[in-house]
Amino acid sequence: MATRLAALTASALANAITTRADAGAGAATLKIYSGSQPATADTAVTGTLLATFTLNDPSFGAASNGVITLAGTPKTVAASASGTAGYFRLEDSTGVDILDGSVGTSGAELNLNTTTITSGVNVTITSGTITVPLG
Repeated sequence: MATRLAALTASALANAITTRADAGAGAATLKIYSGSQPATADTAVTGTLLATFTLNDPSFGAASNGVITLAGTPKTVAASASGTAGYFRLEDSTGVDILDGSVGTSGAELNLNTTTITSGVNVTITSGTITVPLG
């Protein structure tokens, strides 16, 4: 038998992610890297840092059915390096890792206007969601 979460429990856990992301004196950051997503969010990042976004504070809206949605999108920054976006890492304002996830142009946890990133050229987050699975 598998563990299954009720919607209210999944939403409470999703809201806890927002609380962790918004810890510290400043806003959370979301960093886009090239290459493959590391084995866990506790594993050191790999690949090239392509872009860093400073998020709104709070970083996500209130959870609904275990889903939190990134606040303030679209959000645009100039890329710091060139490469193909492979994954993202979310950090609180002090640099503590919160989670990482998939990047794409649609259907990913974090959607960008393009995954082909060029240094100095704007890259835009078009949407982002984190889902705590229901049972």
